[in-house]
Amino acid sequence: MTSELSHEITLTPAFHDLDPMNVVWHGNYLRYFEQARCALLARYRYDYPAMRDSGYLWPVVDLRIKYVQPLHYGQSVLVRATITEWENRLKIEYLVRDAASGRRLTKGYTIQVAVEATSGELCFVCPPVLWERLGIKP
Repeated sequence: MTSELSHEITLTPAFHDLDPMNVVWHGNYLRYFEQARCALLARYRYDYPAMRDSGYLWPVVDLRIKYVQPLHYGQSVLVRATITEWENRLKIEYLVRDAASGRRLTKGYTIQVAVEATSGELCFVCPPVLWERLGIKP
């Protein structure tokens, strides 16, 4: 893993993201992960439209979230997405921290696999286009 395979965004939970206990509803964390993932992939010019145009679909097949501390309305948070695996699958790890204190609030990961768009066949090795876009030599 190299630090250059990371990207961080800042966001502030909105009122409509809260649950009846006045903390961010657990399902919204996935949306925050998605926002960070999209920003990271766009950095490498391999966002979802580019994936589709390259002939591959990249469904999420596994995910995990560890809730450490709740997020609150108006709290500024940093969401870092880091690509940690790219050989046979695309694993992206996430870290959500409080922007003011740096305190860890949530962590998790998603795993995506490449599927050939035309045939629907699962690829057991990530396609070369991913390696090229990430600037990684095989």
